[in-house]
Amino acid sequence: MTLARDGANTFDGVIVFSATLRRGREELGDRVTEWLNAHPERAVVDAVVALSSTRRFHCQTIVIFWRAR
Repeated sequence: MTLARDGANTFDGVIVFSATLRRGREELGDRVTEWLNAHPERAVVDAVVALSSTRRFHCQTIVIFWRAR
């Protein structure tokens, strides 16, 4: 996350994409790309990619921080 010198966040919103099933994880990048193409008025400020796992499940998460252009 990017912070301004005064401590205020320098983003206007956050969107979270996540998937647990293998097919969903394989398509996650396409979902992010579709969202970005559908919202050209938003500029990405930062992104975080996380993977969490248990013995049976793997969850991939992509968090996009955006700002209005």
